[in-house]
Amino acid sequence: MKDMILKTMVAFQSDERGVTLVEYGIALALAVTLGVAALSTLGGEVSGAMGAAGLAMPN
Repeated sequence: MKDMILKTMVAFQSDERGVTLVEYGIALALAVTLGVAALSTLGGEVSGAMGAAGLAMPN
């Protein structure tokens, strides 16, 4: 049983197919996080500008 577990661990260490998938997942999560942060910051500024523009319009 111990030998089988050891062989499996060695096989996982030499197999790099899943590493690329993990890297893409991390990059995607970082991009989404930065995108959400940028949109939430810009959303507040745009909301304030639209509110000011609406108040500046004559009735």
